[in-house]
Amino acid sequence: MRTTKARDLRSRTPDELTDQVETLGKEIFNLRFQRASGQLENTARVRQARRDIARIKTILAERGRQPAAAAAPAPARARRARS
Repeated sequence: MRTTKARDLRSRTPDELTDQVETLGKEIFNLRFQRASGQLENTARVRQARRDIARIKTILAERGRQPAAAAAPAPARARRARS
């Protein structure tokens, strides 16, 4: 299985991305068991899956930040007067 490109992920909906994170998490779980029992053939797949999850979470975080950046800035905190 090849790694997922960021440009391919950006065209998906947030629900699809969340489902893919769950699927990859289950895959990593299974790969860990295979590694522990000595049955894992493609050891690089664990690393690829972890990086795919990070890539998806980064895209979801970017999408979460975009509407907040367009909104009004947060009000400044008032300073307390010294007594």
